[in-house]
Amino acid sequence: MSDPVIRDASSAAHPVDSIAQPADPNTRAPADFEVPDHGKTEVGSVFVSNYPPFSFWSPDQNENYLDAVGQPARPDAPLGLYMHIPFCRKRCKFCYFRVYVDRNAEQIQRYLDALAREVEHYAAQPVTQNRPLDFVYFGGGTPSYIAAKHLRALVDRVKAVMPWDRAKEVTFECEPGTLTATKVETIRDIGVTRISLGIENWDPEILEINGRAHRTEEIHRCLPWIRAQDFPQLNVDLIAGLVGETWDNWRETVDRTLEIEPDSLTIYQMELPFNTVFSRGILRDDEDAPQVADWALKREWHDYAIETFTQAGYIVSSGYTLLKPGKDASAFRYRDALWHGADLLGTGIASFGHVSGVHGQNLSGWDPYLSAVEAGELPLNRAYALGDDEKLTRELILQLKLGRVDLAALGAKFDVDVAARYATVFDAFAAQDLMHVVDDGRAVALTRAGLLQVDMLLPSFYAERHQNARYT
Repeated sequence: MSDPVIRDASSAAHPVDSIAQPADPNTRAPADFEVPDHGKTEVGSVFVSNYPPFSFWSPDQNENYLDAVGQPARPDAPLGLYMHIPFCRKRCKFCYFRVYVDRNAEQIQRYLDALAREVEHYAAQPVTQNRPLDFVYFGGGTPSYIAAKHLRALVDRVKAVMPWDRAKEVTFECEPGTLTATKVETIRDIGVTRISLGIENWDPEILEINGRAHRTEEIHRCLPWIRAQDFPQLNVDLIAGLVGETWDNWRETVDRTLEIEPDSLTIYQMELPFNTVFSRGILRDDEDAPQVADWALKREWHDYAIETFTQAGYIVSSGYTLLKPGKDASAFRYRDALWHGADLLGTGIASFGHVSGVHGQNLSGWDPYLSAVEAGELPLNRAYALGDDEKLTRELILQLKLGRVDLAALGAKFDVDVAARYATVFDAFAAQDLMHVVDDGRAVALTRAGLLQVDMLLPSFYAERHQNARYT
């Protein structure tokens, strides 16, 4: 797969006045639509990872998810497995995930036993029969927090019922300070192909301000262990806009990351979801509430990182990711499969999944989750069955995060003229130099400016009933 991103406005192959006329009556925006102007980073900003917004999911729809699990799979739908490891040494002040920093070894083992049992439950259901895993993802929290022996025991149970020897990608998230040489060896032995290292920033003071557990020396310590195991892909995470970051610090962070030559790079822009330490302080108007860089500055920092890495030969793979020269452009299998409609078994506390067109999320409380699994039940909290129109919108907005959407392929999949359906929004983006038509109208591609603010553009495609709603 070639680079999916038009890197700047001047690269557009086919400038146009309008993408499609007349617009389909289902178009998502009025004729005078304008792209929202985002300045200050407000509490409630989010990374868009799904559609419709999670706030529309409901326990009333749980039966729809259970019915989907109890039926054979859709033809040709890839199957993935996500396992949530919710333990951390310390909670980051910008973190909104379900994590625990106070669990002892006995509690951790109980949780891992429940996680394995949940996978075993799925392995017995009709939806998973005769379906090899296409991708696996260990997320958190901090998967690398757990001991090597606990990790091996978990994997042995899971692989016994749902092996991943033929998976195209197995990803494992790591916090540098939790790694040892033995643990890194174990992570490679269980079949991990992509190890993702959460560096975020190289400055120890900024790591401390933002509540990160690791320190710079721990990054240097673990890198030789990772290189010695010859993982096919070392990914590094950075965050543009951490509290305390400056231009000088960000340049140093980018330069030091380039020096270690990761196989891929993921760059996030700092957000303020609800229920983070930082967000609560801002909402209370605390005297020491953090000052978060505005969106324009974060986009400048993000753009600087993209420019620096592309000048070194890296290839833009999405609004957040870059790949080292010579690396397979399909290296983000988890992302690409999900954004094109794959099924995902989301296991572990509060995890999200998607089966045969139905979303599901697990229970988010420690005791309710464990009790449900130990009782032999799927620990389902809420669900949402998507209509055909919502499935189309979901794939469109997620694929836009890649920087390019094949409108012809998407239209053929859903039997819809995608260009006509969303003409008003596409035209507005084109008029503001955020998007261009390419391939003689068969695709759209975001410009660099559009790519850097893609999460803010996506709600423009939401159905009216999903507009201006709380995301979570």
